[in-house]
Amino acid sequence: MNAGIPNEAPGGRSGPSPPVANPWTLEYTEWNPQQQPLREALCTLGNGHFATRGAAEEAAAGGPHYPGTYLASGYNRLESEVAGRLIANEDLVNWPNWLPLSFRHEGGDWFDLANVEVLLFRQVLQLHEGVLRRTVRFRDAEGRESTLTSRRLVHMTHENVAAVEWTLTPENWSGPVHVRSGLDGTVINDGVARYRALNSRHLRPLEQGRAGDDAIYLAVETVQSHIRMAQAARTRLFFDGHRPATERDTEQEPGWIAQTVSCQCEEKRPLRVEKMVALFTSHDRAMSEPVEQACREIARLPRFEDLRHSHALRWSHLWKHCDLDLGRDDAPQCVLRLHIFHLLQTVSVNTIDRDAGVPSRGLHGEAYRGHIFWDELFIFPFLNLRLPELTRALLMYRYRRLPEARVAARESGYEGAMYPWQSGSDGREESQVVHLNPRSGRWVPDETYRQRHVNAAIAYNVWQYYQATGDWEFLSFYGAEIILEIARFWASLAEYHADRDRFEIHGVVGPDEFHTRYPGRDEPGLRNNAYTNVLASWVLDCAREVLDLLGEERRGELAEELGLSDEDFARWDHVAGKMFVPLGEDGIIRQFDGYERLEEFDWDGYRKKHGDVQRLDRILEAEGDDVNRYKAGKQADVLMLFYLFSREELQARFARMGYSFRPEWIGKNIGYYNRRTSHGSTLSRVVHSWVLARSDRERSWQLFERALESDVGDIQGGTTSEGIHLGAMAGTVDLVQRCYAGIEMGDDVLWVNPCLPDPIQDLHFQLCYRSNWITVELTTRRVRLTVGRSRNEPVKIGFHGEVREARQGEVLEFALDAPC
Repeated sequence: MNAGIPNEAPGGRSGPSPPVANPWTLEYTEWNPQQQPLREALCTLGNGHFATRGAAEEAAAGGPHYPGTYLASGYNRLESEVAGRLIANEDLVNWPNWLPLSFRHEGGDWFDLANVEVLLFRQVLQLHEGVLRRTVRFRDAEGRESTLTSRRLVHMTHENVAAVEWTLTPENWSGPVHVRSGLDGTVINDGVARYRALNSRHLRPLEQGRAGDDAIYLAVETVQSHIRMAQAARTRLFFDGHRPATERDTEQEPGWIAQTVSCQCEEKRPLRVEKMVALFTSHDRAMSEPVEQACREIARLPRFEDLRHSHALRWSHLWKHCDLDLGRDDAPQCVLRLHIFHLLQTVSVNTIDRDAGVPSRGLHGEAYRGHIFWDELFIFPFLNLRLPELTRALLMYRYRRLPEARVAARESGYEGAMYPWQSGSDGREESQVVHLNPRSGRWVPDETYRQRHVNAAIAYNVWQYYQATGDWEFLSFYGAEIILEIARFWASLAEYHADRDRFEIHGVVGPDEFHTRYPGRDEPGLRNNAYTNVLASWVLDCAREVLDLLGEERRGELAEELGLSDEDFARWDHVAGKMFVPLGEDGIIRQFDGYERLEEFDWDGYRKKHGDVQRLDRILEAEGDDVNRYKAGKQADVLMLFYLFSREELQARFARMGYSFRPEWIGKNIGYYNRRTSHGSTLSRVVHSWVLARSDRERSWQLFERALESDVGDIQGGTTSEGIHLGAMAGTVDLVQRCYAGIEMGDDVLWVNPCLPDPIQDLHFQLCYRSNWITVELTTRRVRLTVGRSRNEPVKIGFHGEVREARQGEVLEFALDAPC
């Protein structure tokens, strides 16, 4: 059935035509070169170790095609001259293209969709088994008609393996055919237009050659980080399950190698081609050397169908634990599963043993240079309750970079640890110094690196992981140290101001990102971003709670190792209770100190003039104006407080800081900032939908649907082709899992308080809370919880203030007497 995704982009211009969406497939039924960059991102296949965009095998980079392959933590640093300055940027590298596979007739050109008449086109991303399938029927200039069907996978169990199967059926011809299978290491990073003025050649060819009669190999190395990668490809042809007599010819040049296999085709007799690929790097474990290992692996691999079966089996196990069944068969169900699919392809069980973080644009493209931001805040809640061991591994990425965060704090004049806004290989600040405004063509300063709230997000993620798992060992040996060092940072950043008798935090940027300085001021940064200050207070109190949990012996050890004293703890308590928050008498939390003095913005006028005003900062800069002058936000900032904390928690936090905060002010703030937000970030609608879930369920659902469309509908007008927005994808999933299902954790209890929007009448899923697998079945009338596999009995489950205990095999049911 049709996905129901609007095919009109912001501003009324034509957007992507909607795919066909079934519960488990995303399907395109026409060939449209203009939409190919978007489709390639959405049809990316990966396994947490590496991922490859959904480009056609026969297509090289150029025009609508960009066949990128990206490796978890596969970074390299290059210098470029920008506006007269030498700038260093670290990028997620586009590694050699293992896809190349094409054919030609005797004396003809290599197959290219641009040079044939397409009679039928169908491309299907099969979510349930992680396979990309394409069928094309075409007619060439000589009148020969052929049908080509391809299947592709990146193996979820065998993390170093990928495979392609082609089936070529001559519909009205017979004759010789030449099939070429290659590996291309001459690729560059060229997937983001605004980065093309920068140095982009990250790879150095090392060697290439044959690996037996039917295989080739290629080895490259990054020029600065010296990561080596070897790829080996085995190509075999089959008629009716048997290998025919063939001739092979190998061509090569530095960084590129291909093998051409020739055979005789007969009308109506399908030719099947298998290309099996092994990919190893110098970062891999349990091997001697990448080239040797890739060549050994390729010789052992079974046929495509055997690989597909084991790959599909692993996906079936993942879906058993990770699916969210809305009881629908329409677009929201399909796109929600698409989001889960891409989340599990970016980070999976194959990530657990790697030193990898979560790139905000997945392993799907080169936007944001593959850096790691605060998106974990939106991603980890899903993983905490499905694959907690994966969350633990990803938190270790932060722990290993704690020494670099300590250096950053010390060099800036602070104590503790100051994590960067953008992180890459080693934990230094990777934020760009300048960025290109594509509207004006000017390079402008980028001051968003002052988003110190990323430190609060990291501490919050550690705490939420502990709440979901009760993993005391992780908290004791790793998590506590992260939280304590971040608390120390906040305590040193906060300055006491006697005129207010309050602690204040200056020189920061909030989640909004539009506002980076005061109008007319030269120095960057703002005073007392409300979100930042409230989270700083929370972290300081959280640190004290962590110390209490550790017990006297471990608490003493950590205090001694970190040089913490009772005076430090007393200061933390003092700062947490006296933090300044710009709360107006009218109940509006000012986004930052002085926000109320900014000018109101002419939203209606600019929407009439420009249509799409999501990136209002770029529009105003191109006009010689400055978004810092206006009450205009890119995304949720103050509203993030209502996203992270319940009403009761927020009231308690404000009371802790010495403020009275009334419950009715929540709705007032939501309305105030909703009218002043451009939603220039895909995360914004996730947050706005969440905070409206109980007060305006209809509007919440509308925003949820729009958030679902962020990537599949490319609502930002071209950004998805550069990489998916993984935080927004995970955020929509978490909206269903925790917000609509009403799942909360606290005081060693799993609380359930559902509030289903009208379009969801049934919701089924599994979750893992403290080693207990629980099946959740929700309707508008009842809640049913079944405790399955359990290693930590009994589990405490709360509903409407009542806490009950349940053991393996037991079922709890609760009636929903009234709407939420």
